[in-house]
Amino acid sequence: MRWLLIAGTSGLALILAASAGLAQQATSDGAPQQAFNNSCRTCHTVKEGDNRLGPNLHKIIGRKAGSLPDYAYSSAMKDAGFAWDQDKLARFIANPDEIVSGNKMKPYTGLSVEETGKVIAYLQSAGGQP
Repeated sequence: MRWLLIAGTSGLALILAASAGLAQQATSDGAPQQAFNNSCRTCHTVKEGDNRLGPNLHKIIGRKAGSLPDYAYSSAMKDAGFAWDQDKLARFIANPDEIVSGNKMKPYTGLSVEETGKVIAYLQSAGGQP
């Protein structure tokens, strides 16, 4: 059990380090946007007001979970009681049910640490941060 805790903590540290490093880099190479497009764009957009199968992710960082007025969130997401930050977002991308059990993000399998960092960097650079 102790090994799992250490491994989980190390993985989270890598996700956060990767997302922080990528957020500081210029995104001119397109890798962060490509990661978002490959993994998230089918259900999400970063365009304000453009909800699809999933809610739009415009200014997601700092926004209260389940709070967009024009999206039908699960009760679990509406009642989550937190605002999205890099840590919560990285952990949610890695394992949505661990952060908000009963969410509607199905079927979904988590991304690699590297891809998660790229997605978060894209969200920050494309209006994902207030």
